Amino acid sequence: MKICIVSDSHDRADPLAAAVRKAAELGAQAVIHCGDLIGTQTLGGALAAGLPLHLVQGNNIGDQVSLARWVRERQGQLQYHGLDARLELGGKRIFAVHYPEYGHAMACTGDWDLVCCGHSHVAAVEQVANVKGGRTWLVNPGTVAGLAAPATWALGDLSAMRFEVFSIAA
Repeated sequence: MKICIVSDSHDRADPLAAAVRKAAELGAQAVIHCGDLIGTQTLGGALAAGLPLHLVQGNNIGDQVSLARWVRERQGQLQYHGLDARLELGGKRIFAVHYPEYGHAMACTGDWDLVCCGHSHVAAVEQVANVKGGRTWLVNPGTVAGLAAPATWALGDLSAMRFEVFSIAA
C-alpha cells in the first residue's frame, strides 16, 4: 500500500490538491495530513482525488466547527484524529502528529512502524533507533504550501517501507 504524507498546507489549497493528485497517480490509497491545515476549504481539491484523508491538528487550528461539519458530510473519507493519530494502514502501525519532537519521541518507543510529523517545514526521512533494539521510520514531508521552504510532500510505500520526498513545481 502506498500513502501520501503532507503537512503544513496553511490554507494553500492548490499545492495540497496537486500533491494528492500526483500521489494518487503514483498509486497512493490514503493521505495523512500532519497538521496546520487551517481553513477546511483547503481540503476541497485534495478530497476530489477520492482518497481517504487522515488529519491531525497542528498549532494553527482553524475553524473546528467547519471541520466537524466536513468530517460528518464526507461519510468517512475525511477523518480528524485530534492532536495525534494511531492508524493501521497496509498492515503497518502508523503514528501521526504535528510536532517533530513528539514524533521523534514516539519513534523511539518502537511501538510504531512509521511515525509522521510536520511543523518544521523541513522535509526529512530517517530511521530512528528505538528502545526495542530496532529502527523506526520517521517522515516529515515538509510544507506542502512552500512557506519559507520548498513545497514538498512524501510518498510512502508501506509494503517495501520506502519513502520519497517530492517537490511541487511552481
